Amino acid sequence: MTSATLFLLAFGRRIGLKEKILISESMGITRLGGLAKIVGLMAIFTIFSEASGAVCFYQHFSKGNLVGTSVWLSTFQAVSSFNNAGFDLQGNFQSLSNYQNDPLVLLVTAALIILGGISFLVVADLIKTRNLSRLSLDSKLVLSATALLLVLGTVVILLTEFNNNETLGNLSPPLIILNAFFQSVTARTAGFSTISIGHMANYALFFMMFLMLIGGASGSTAGGIKVNTISMLAATIWSTLRGREYPRAFGKEFAVQQIHRALAVVLLSIGFLAVAVFVLTVTEGGVRFIDLLFEAVSAFGTVGLSTGITPSLSIAGRLIITVTMFVGRLGPLTLMLALVQRQQLTKYRYPKEIVRIG
Repeated sequence: MTSATLFLLAFGRRIGLKEKILISESMGITRLGGLAKIVGLMAIFTIFSEASGAVCFYQHFSKGNLVGTSVWLSTFQAVSSFNNAGFDLQGNFQSLSNYQNDPLVLLVTAALIILGGISFLVVADLIKTRNLSRLSLDSKLVLSATALLLVLGTVVILLTEFNNNETLGNLSPPLIILNAFFQSVTARTAGFSTISIGHMANYALFFMMFLMLIGGASGSTAGGIKVNTISMLAATIWSTLRGREYPRAFGKEFAVQQIHRALAVVLLSIGFLAVAVFVLTVTEGGVRFIDLLFEAVSAFGTVGLSTGITPSLSIAGRLIITVTMFVGRLGPLTLMLALVQRQQLTKYRYPKEIVRIG
């Protein structure tokens, strides 16, 4: 949506009200005024972040490489990290395994992934307010949920893999913590890896699926059902358990329409994944179920992590994964925009009736 807006502005095209509404909804912006300026600032922020990352990476890639090669590798890695792409420059599923002892590469990559994954609007809100208590509800949900997921992911990977010689077991304690943190960051749709995913314990794989399904923030470079969506639903559940009539978080109430949209996105996403995995179990006989489930969730979240079964998938299996990636990238956004467009103001209400629950 951002790129389309930039192209329209570059060719001197005016953005109509309908287009402004769609763009604002896709980015999570409530006001329509100054939309072109926000898109321009977003482009500047992206270029600045990627350029800064490339400069940091150059300090490493310049060792033993020609200047042109070093610049190319640094730029590609920075763009791939910020945009949560995770392309493997090493090949053969090595990803960043050769750099598991290099804090510079891992920390810069993680920083770019997080910056791209929380979205420009959250960063802009932080810069503007400079006070966590004055942030918007959306920014508070994104930052708090992101921090919680990063910590939980790091702890789970540490507990399950610290003594696994095929993954983290052969590293020193500081590097074990660093690589566990990095793997927690990259599971949020970036797709880089410093360890062998196929040798991870089932518990770690299952929790990473949870992280991959959630993804990053709305309007960010990350995929998934979005951390805004899941955090709002979690806050709604907590409010219900506390006996509150109106769901809220950080002293602000949620709009009922947004809760309905969030539920629709989550349930339809899970439903699509269930169908995709079921078909994969039919086409890919003999492959472990958890490997197929991991492959499907990774594709839906546009993560790119794999336990190593991707090259051995049948043609039908690869087509299913391809469709899953396409739906995962466009599905949640398209569904949300469709729900917004179809929303109608009702002039009447139906009588209420109680339905038994539980």
